[in-house]
Amino acid sequence: MPMVRFNERQHRRDKLRNAGQSILLVGSLALLAVAIGWLLGGWFGVLWAAILIGATVVFSPTVSPHAVLGLYGTRRLNPHDLPEIHQVIQVLAQRAGLPSVPELHYFATPVPNAFTVGSSRSSAIILTDGLLRAMTLRELAGILAHEVSHVRNHDLWIMGLADIISRVTGAMATIGVVLLLLSLLQMAEQHSSVHWPLIALLWGAPTINTLIQLQLSRTREFDADLDAAALTGDPEGLASALAKLQRYDPGFWERILWPGRRNPHPSVLRTHPEPEERIERLLSLRQANAAHPTVEARTVGLPTHWTQPTHRPRWRVSGLWH
Repeated sequence: MPMVRFNERQHRRDKLRNAGQSILLVGSLALLAVAIGWLLGGWFGVLWAAILIGATVVFSPTVSPHAVLGLYGTRRLNPHDLPEIHQVIQVLAQRAGLPSVPELHYFATPVPNAFTVGSSRSSAIILTDGLLRAMTLRELAGILAHEVSHVRNHDLWIMGLADIISRVTGAMATIGVVLLLLSLLQMAEQHSSVHWPLIALLWGAPTINTLIQLQLSRTREFDADLDAAALTGDPEGLASALAKLQRYDPGFWERILWPGRRNPHPSVLRTHPEPEERIERLLSLRQANAAHPTVEARTVGLPTHWTQPTHRPRWRVSGLWH
């Protein structure tokens, strides 16, 4: 069987495509805000929209990652808790060039999941109990590399910027709708024509904003997958983890009473891409070449075995797991 190498050329092509899509999507959000500003007040409206977006970006409060962690009730994982996992995150953070190693936190819930809060200078990765029990160390390395990539790529900031632009656009659209309703009586008395493009844009702006943000989120997920594969040199590890998460059993009653809840359709309304597509893109990064055998990168600098946690969280009357 031929050895598998990492396909650098395919990785660069996918990275350029994702970067172009992200720029296009953020630009589309800004263009929508400019268009509404123009229809409402010409160049003054455009200037007003730019000032609102700039002021919101500058003066918006930053939430400490520890405040978010406190809301979830997570517990910080010390190096002696899961030493192999800490070794993995240290190696990945060094490879990614992060100024600080993300903190690892434990969330006592049986649902397998991982997410990140904070910025490149101060970040934390939350791992659930269900995830730690479901994954092998190789799969966990892929998941951690995915979250580290989110931090390195400033995805939280990009999505925050998109959210700010969307909120400003939504506020302008609301003001426009109110002004339009107030002027309808005057327009009827003067037999003035209704500006239908303005009405359509004002009413459709919130939906357009949401769809663009969802597409941007999916694009950033693809990009984090690519960078995770580059950090570990093992795209199959993350692909295996995604396949395992896809097979996560939602339970008998949930399948009966609420089928498809974990996989809403249509896919345009997803915050994450289809798992099948993510797996396919990751596996496309493999490059078989028997003439140049190489040692799999996950065995270089990364541990290969680990001890899973023994304590199982239980559901309490308070509704929390611990």
